[in-house]
Amino acid sequence: MTGFDLPGFDLAAFIEATLAEDLGGVADASRDLTANACLAPDARLSAVLDSRDAVVVAGLPIAAAFFRRLDPDCRVELLAADGDAVAAGADLMRVEGNARALLAAERSALNTLQHLCGIATLTRAYVAAIAGTGCTLLDTRKTLPGLRMLEKYAVRMGGGSNHRMGLWDAPMVKDNHIAAAGGVTEAVAACKAAGLSHITVEVDRLDQIEPALAAGADRLLLDNMKPPMLREAVALVAGRVPTEASGGVNLETIRGIAETGVTFVSVGRITQSAPAADVGMDFA
Repeated sequence: MTGFDLPGFDLAAFIEATLAEDLGGVADASRDLTANACLAPDARLSAVLDSRDAVVVAGLPIAAAFFRRLDPDCRVELLAADGDAVAAGADLMRVEGNARALLAAERSALNTLQHLCGIATLTRAYVAAIAGTGCTLLDTRKTLPGLRMLEKYAVRMGGGSNHRMGLWDAPMVKDNHIAAAGGVTEAVAACKAAGLSHITVEVDRLDQIEPALAAGADRLLLDNMKPPMLREAVALVAGRVPTEASGGVNLETIRGIAETGVTFVSVGRITQSAPAADVGMDFA
């Protein structure tokens, strides 16, 4: 279908399901009532996908896959690459093929591209905001159901780094785990007894830091701490483990947070609240 390969993500299944949602249960261009009424079966279309805003590109090969699914013989020319920062008005892709098929695929392709470009663009803004601090921007698990792999891919295209992909690949002991287990010592000990390593422990008070470290935490998540408290926390940790600031981070506050000396800052809104980029497809 395309050279795009994202480990753990079934692109063909995603394309099929997304098109079927728009075409009445099957990925079949003949289900597009308007295109089939207005256009001859052999009508041709040449179009350009362009960005109306300055954006960071993410998802172009996926958009191309939508068009190729409904018209395997269409010609696609990528005019930018994922990860590129482009100016408003930039052409991103040229596509030529069967008009009915390309119009049937248009909205699915654009929805995906707009969403992923939006995430990559917002991520790049956060990365720029902490440039020079030595702090690394992380995403979170606050993603749309079914789109996590794609959204985290877009974060990487924007220059951010991925936190754990899910509950399965890294342990994180949070407040509810601590309460249910009977304490931080008990929770961390249970993780270690289960053979887990690289254990992150969430703390939201300074007096929790030493017990968490004594219990064997490999990393501390400093939750909802203001910069003055973060500075104290970083001083108390004194480089013994990496630290991560999280909670209430936005573009106005992130640099002050990063300058406290934390190793990482995680931001849910880069996936949860990124506005869609304005990308359109125009007859050319």
